[in-house]
Amino acid sequence: MPRNIEIKARVDSIEVLAASAAAIGSDGPYHIAQDDTFFSCASGRLKLRTFADGNGELIYYSRADQQGPKESFYVISPAPAPDTLRECLTLAYGQAGRVQKQRTLFLAGRTRIHLDQVAGLGNFMELEVVLEEHETPDAGMQEAHALMARLGIQPSQLIEGAYVDLLAAIAGKG
Repeated sequence: MPRNIEIKARVDSIEVLAASAAAIGSDGPYHIAQDDTFFSCASGRLKLRTFADGNGELIYYSRADQQGPKESFYVISPAPAPDTLRECLTLAYGQAGRVQKQRTLFLAGRTRIHLDQVAGLGNFMELEVVLEEHETPDAGMQEAHALMARLGIQPSQLIEGAYVDLLAAIAGKG
């Protein structure tokens, strides 16, 4: 199963961080509108991500809800008909929440730098350091810490959980 090391941080300005990410990144920026629907799931998380072009991805992932770098396991399956898949999964499992965001993506070697403007929440930055099959998480965690420092991300900015959790807490459901 593919793995990465992730961090998520609240940021004040996407524009300021974009300049730093562009200086570090080897590719980007890519602007991506994402609409993520989360479904009830006994272990880990299951979400359907839809894109502006009408395509989507069904994504299962499992990671600890903690601040700082953490290992995430995931599987992604293309979803060419996301609207009917959302309806089917909603009927079968029920929705756990929905997150809409504008993402700016930069690639820095094997790391994806996401600058997210999340509807109802504000501005965030995510790092995803993609691990090799037999690589230990330590190397990815070191890389995440180094990139955090280069981007000026302080430990006090780190958040735990997912955007869907933050939205649920605001709505009084969490």
